[in-house]
Amino acid sequence: MHRRVLSYPAALVTAVLITVAGLHLSPGQSHDGAAQASEATVKKAAAGKSVVKRAADHRRASPSDKRSKSRSKSLVQKSYGIYVGRNLTDDGSVMLGGTGDEVSSHWLEVVPAKDHPEDATITVGVTDEATIPGNLTEIPQVSHTYKYMTMNYSEWAGFPPPLTNGGMNEHQVAIRDIWSPSRQELVEMTPTPQEGPQYSDLARIALQRSKTAEQAVTIIGNTIDKYGYSTYGGNSHLIADTKEAWVMIELAGGQGLWVAERLGPNEVRMSYPGYIKEIPRNCQEHPDYMCSDNFIDFAVEQGWWQPDSGEPFNVNEVYGEQGWNYRTTPAEGKFVAPATIEKELENEAPVTLQEFMSTVRDRRISSDQNGYGQVAHLRNGIPSALAQLWISPTGSVTSPFIPYHIGVQDEPAEYRQHRYLTKNAAQTYINPAYAPQEATKFAGRLFKRLMYHTCTRPKEFYPEVHTALTAFEENMRQEQPEVEETARTLLEADQRDLAQRYLTEYSHTQAAKAMDLGESLVSSIEARVKLRYGIPEPPNSESINGGGFEQGGFVTCYRQKNSK
Repeated sequence: MHRRVLSYPAALVTAVLITVAGLHLSPGQSHDGAAQASEATVKKAAAGKSVVKRAADHRRASPSDKRSKSRSKSLVQKSYGIYVGRNLTDDGSVMLGGTGDEVSSHWLEVVPAKDHPEDATITVGVTDEATIPGNLTEIPQVSHTYKYMTMNYSEWAGFPPPLTNGGMNEHQVAIRDIWSPSRQELVEMTPTPQEGPQYSDLARIALQRSKTAEQAVTIIGNTIDKYGYSTYGGNSHLIADTKEAWVMIELAGGQGLWVAERLGPNEVRMSYPGYIKEIPRNCQEHPDYMCSDNFIDFAVEQGWWQPDSGEPFNVNEVYGEQGWNYRTTPAEGKFVAPATIEKELENEAPVTLQEFMSTVRDRRISSDQNGYGQVAHLRNGIPSALAQLWISPTGSVTSPFIPYHIGVQDEPAEYRQHRYLTKNAAQTYINPAYAPQEATKFAGRLFKRLMYHTCTRPKEFYPEVHTALTAFEENMRQEQPEVEETARTLLEADQRDLAQRYLTEYSHTQAAKAMDLGESLVSSIEARVKLRYGIPEPPNSESINGGGFEQGGFVTCYRQKNSK
């Protein structure tokens, strides 16, 4: 069915302890608030990362047609990130979590550190199929790239796969990519064909090359300054390490505009979308801000901000999409405002890892729109191999977070790429080299099934699913001290390879148990659904691919009060 490994802790730990003895070593909740989506929320995106744009539209549309489609009030409503500073957590860690909201297949990938030849390059940018068309270009690769873990995905028109929203690297730099729409004038002035790295390229480059969050911002900024930037209409990154976080916004317009703000140990931030408010005029010299050389001057040239007005320079008001408050208005596809989530986390402080996971999977924000869930538990003073990223294989509202340490050597086959929702899967036969992997059950598909059954009748099924998932995760959280102590003992004994094998086997075992849990829940709920209700046939007027961002247009376990 799926990979079976030595059970933890019995067989594997016994082997480890025998090895250590031979070396003569001494062991050294989900929120249920009634927040409602405002009638003033922005309308469904007609461009950008829109998941309802048909492939045929892309084939038929000319560049000018596609550009005009990007001139909607909201360019994109995708992906959220949440940060809690180390002074507000119960163990002094930094926590960064969130998801990528994309339709296509998502899969886990462990990318090893690698040395590159002097003339190595990487391909960056977008194609002429993008909403704002562009050209792919080559830029230099660095001589050495760091190991990182990520969830890749396969489809977004004109953005070549595999794509990433970030992840975590061996230096505990964690990155979340989050939409952040630029004002319409900037979208319209973006030259075509555009060139330079896009959001996924920048996230991957920063994971490969940075040792701190601040350095990641500098790397992204320098890359944009030197090679340009390809956009779908504006984007942001939320980047954290064991000390702090930075919010970075990259703007449309072809002007190389970008800005970043430091988030300290006493702050909480939810980006949906990424936002920065007031910044100092000397943002290039200020220790808590960074910006492109032209960031202030360009706004003055366009008449969007007057230096003598006495008004502060508010990034969102000057450069962001006009007409709505990012923090206090729930964006379409979510049922709570970012400011509400921020306030709830502040009130919970000191925030535990369990509480943070519950926030990331909060059913007001986690739904079928999520491709996965991630929680980076960033802790100071631990060996690099023990850096920890908890990942759920699809929307965490109905799938478990599984702990992966950066020391793991590979991914379970069931969590790797499969053809379910993968680009071009319906147009080609499978590559024979992938047949054994494809023959395994796919975690993403399994937990999507659980989501669809559960969220169709959440009042009946969600409590038991939520209880099962959180109990499973709590058992793993309780195991972590012993798991990490065993790995640390091996590392101190100069048995790095054995430590990595041990961490890999542990994660594979938990991933297999998660599959068993998912199978049990799906089988039980599906049997009851068929007996009590049957599986109704949809109306003939409905299309199986007819979902969207509007309320009622996607699967969610959240129900407002007095609803079914």
